[in-house]
Amino acid sequence: MGNRVLGWRGIVLAAVAAVLFSGLPRAVAQTEIGGAAHTPAARWDSYVEQFLNGYFAAHPDSAAAAGRHEFDGQLPDWTPAGLRRESERLKAQRERAMAFRPDELDERRRFERDYLIDEVDNERYWLEVSESPYTNPTSYSGSLDPDVYVSREYAPLETRIKAFTQYARNVPAALQQVKANLRLPMAKTMVKIGRRTIGGLADFYANDVTTVFAPVKDEQLQREFRAANDAAIAAVRAFDAWLASQEATATDKFALGAEKFALMLRMTEAVDVPLSELEAIGRRDLERNQQALRLACASFAPGKSVQDCMILAAAHKPKNPDPVAAATDQLGNLLGFLQQHDIVTVPGTEQAKVRQAPAYRAWNFAYINIPGPYEKNLPSIYYVSPPDPTWSKAVQDAYLPSEAALLFTSAHEVYPGHFVQFLHANRSPSKVGQVFVGYAFAEGWAHYCEEMMYDAGLGGGDPEAHVGQLQEALLRNVRFLVSIGLHTQGMSVERAKQMFIADAFQDEGNAQQQAERGAFDPAYLNYTMGKLMIRKLRDDWTATRGGRAAWKQFHDEFLKFGGPPIPLIRRAMMGPEDNGSLF
Repeated sequence: MGNRVLGWRGIVLAAVAAVLFSGLPRAVAQTEIGGAAHTPAARWDSYVEQFLNGYFAAHPDSAAAAGRHEFDGQLPDWTPAGLRRESERLKAQRERAMAFRPDELDERRRFERDYLIDEVDNERYWLEVSESPYTNPTSYSGSLDPDVYVSREYAPLETRIKAFTQYARNVPAALQQVKANLRLPMAKTMVKIGRRTIGGLADFYANDVTTVFAPVKDEQLQREFRAANDAAIAAVRAFDAWLASQEATATDKFALGAEKFALMLRMTEAVDVPLSELEAIGRRDLERNQQALRLACASFAPGKSVQDCMILAAAHKPKNPDPVAAATDQLGNLLGFLQQHDIVTVPGTEQAKVRQAPAYRAWNFAYINIPGPYEKNLPSIYYVSPPDPTWSKAVQDAYLPSEAALLFTSAHEVYPGHFVQFLHANRSPSKVGQVFVGYAFAEGWAHYCEEMMYDAGLGGGDPEAHVGQLQEALLRNVRFLVSIGLHTQGMSVERAKQMFIADAFQDEGNAQQQAERGAFDPAYLNYTMGKLMIRKLRDDWTATRGGRAAWKQFHDEFLKFGGPPIPLIRRAMMGPEDNGSLF
């Protein structure tokens, strides 16, 4: 995903004092005050506006990504005092939101109240429970990413070079704060991903950024830019060298532990299921997809083993060897399929464009950067990553996806996945729904779309297409089980890598990348967890509305909420009397 405010977007903290709601005491009756401006509904709406203003002041990088460009160039305060103030701000905001009684709000505002409280709990988990700012460099990488100024054409280059220059001036001090926060020794995987996502910024500044801003003719702006950019490059390289110096003493201690992992599920996704039960759910889905793969391979490659079938399917690369061009070709076909089969509403006229990911963001094959809700009529950028040039040629060739796998990746990222989902989120009637989109909602929806599109006829029933869809499903199944294993059962990264190879049929490069990601991204089980919750909700909701004929109605209804925890949507769509399970 790109620079949207997601459930696990990297912890972005600041010392700016929150703008807190200071309305009249709740106990004062409306009749004592008089006037619609003092109704509970009006007071709630005022509070939401003030909550968002306080949030953006504390998280100026998220504000800029959302399209609030008065915050351009600013970075959060990551000093110890700043982190403490953020914790205090979150606690105060939760108390103020809880002070609104559900029975004094209408249905929309009751839902928004619960949504906002859940988002605060999410923020507090990463800051106070997992303590990510002290252990995980990627907690900062999203905030330090200047892509919004470089690739999003929200203003002329002359405006954006000023914003980037201000940002670059703030980088050296910010990196000193990050360095002071990180506890030593760090885990090996944390050092490695920190070097890639933060250390890799130096080459991005030196190459991509300078190329983008080269057309600016104003020499004064160019001088200021070069000075700030050179200082940022030097600061990043120094930080990267410091990270490199930690490699000798780095450990294998990255696991959250069972208690914190269970809290992660409750506080970030409102899922309260015993880990043993959750693991069993994930294993059943893995076995379901493996059985489907055996059947698909029996049709696609009769007489061959599943492993040989996967090798044969993986060898069928897109006709265009450039993954950017190949993905671009697929988007038009996917949009046409959506419209022909009437699967989901695609609101607006915004576009999605495909580009090659910069090296510092190439730790996963594909992601999309989507303009925030305060932007208007800007394209989204679907990035695809080339293989790591340090790999052998054989590993690089294997890394590039097959034509079928790329097709379902494009469905995941663009049509009808993340891109369509955020088109709906940006039009949510709730500003909370526009700004905060959770991890399980976003990735669960996108992953759900892969299987749903195949079931709707994408690929025309071709068993090779089914193999491609199932390859993506098995990858997410193993993420689900590896996340639990790495963080609650003592599983090693090497064991996780072998599981990706054996159970998800991944090549060595992808398997290594995915295993390492599990160490620094424990919530990546959300792909499968979110998908399973959405599929169960769809089946329960459409059961009394025509079944499959109601899929479009379900999709549009589900997406209108923005991106809250899925159990919250289930209560809203199924009603308070619902006794159905999440999975």
